[in-house]
Amino acid sequence: MLRDVKLAISQLEKRINCLSKEALVLIGKHPELERAFLLLTGIKGIAQTSAIALMGELLLLPQGLSHREWVKFAGLDPRAFDSGKSVHKQARLSKVGNRHIRSALYMPALSAKQHDPYVKAYFQHLVDNGKKPLQALCAVMRKLLHAIHGMLKHDKPFDNTRFYAIPA
Repeated sequence: MLRDVKLAISQLEKRINCLSKEALVLIGKHPELERAFLLLTGIKGIAQTSAIALMGELLLLPQGLSHREWVKFAGLDPRAFDSGKSVHKQARLSKVGNRHIRSALYMPALSAKQHDPYVKAYFQHLVDNGKKPLQALCAVMRKLLHAIHGMLKHDKPFDNTRFYAIPA
């Protein structure tokens, strides 16, 4: 049984590699896709796999959506829970939106908070102000999605100095 599971895993890994290569070929054939791919991979933390996953989800959205609508579509918007005068629970992520976008942003956010000084400073600022590390990471994911929206809308590369102003 163990041998069968290992064989199935290796076959799935081969299929994933094949699909990734086919996606890169398709991206190379279309200049607008190639430009979006280059913009996305210009962000520290986003490599080929994450860029392909994000492109598959984000480029299908209607053109006129705002960054707030992207965040809501991804389910990274806060949802408050209030009932009457006495029940005021802490706000949580709505998670109503597209889970594929959230999962495609998770590892890039982790990597960016480790390797990009501005993202790291933003993360640390949130933790210092009382947020739990996972809450701060979700805030980084949300802010990365804002940055991706602006990059794709204005066709400009990622400027990490605009992500967070590090206090002197």
